[in-house]
Amino acid sequence: MQPAPPPRRHLVIGDLQGCREEFEHLLERLRYDPAGDRLLLLGDLVNRGPDSLGCLRLARQLGAQAVLGNHDLHLLRSALGLRAARPDDTLGGVLACADRGPLLAWLAGQPLLRLLPGFLLVHAALPPGLSAAAVPPLWLAERPPGSPTGPADLAARLAELESAPLEILTRARWLDASGRPAPAQWTPGAPLWPAGPARPEDPYRPWYWAYRPQDWGGRRAVFGHWAMQGLVKEPAVLGLDTGCVWGGGLCAWIAEEDRLVAVPAARAYAQAGGD
Repeated sequence: MQPAPPPRRHLVIGDLQGCREEFEHLLERLRYDPAGDRLLLLGDLVNRGPDSLGCLRLARQLGAQAVLGNHDLHLLRSALGLRAARPDDTLGGVLACADRGPLLAWLAGQPLLRLLPGFLLVHAALPPGLSAAAVPPLWLAERPPGSPTGPADLAARLAELESAPLEILTRARWLDASGRPAPAQWTPGAPLWPAGPARPEDPYRPWYWAYRPQDWGGRRAVFGHWAMQGLVKEPAVLGLDTGCVWGGGLCAWIAEEDRLVAVPAARAYAQAGGD
């Protein structure tokens, strides 16, 4: 049997957050070909937008591959009764649907980090000083399609994930020199969008200022999560969360062409701010 040919294109898409309509429009603009393209999602597939269920179903149907984000983990914890619903959650459709088990199992099976030729994917941030050779296997581990879908299996997978530094991988934006995330209430003393000068007295910096591609096999770090900062395009890093759920847009990167493609949000679905 001949090995499968390599993907024609790697298509990386920023935070969906339940914006299924924009997801479909972006795939149309990309002329997505499931037979030849590899579809990659930067986490936060769900929540705050109008159709979290539709996003999950479509991503799974298309065979997309993702990394887990903080809203994805919030959904998994909510499904197990470990986290109370928040007023702005839009997860009810997923939690009440008939195919909830397979959808949650598929989502929980996604890894925290993906290493690909020439680039890596993480939802939020990477600890400074880490290298590709030292990545714990757990961060890269994913469950195969068809994994058990019961609550006990979901709980076991979540417990496994909880042993990783989720605060950094799925939530952090600012880190100090030791890799400690900034408190939620901390704000910089000077504007830093996208990577302007910091005040010497500010203890935290955007996490990617410490990113060294040479420690990661020359890979470019591609991330989401930071819609307030918007698009970040630099030689070593690429931030693709352009705030679709806040009324911005949904952005994709075609790796082989180093080209960005975006569609505008139909409207603002949530108030800007927070995670």
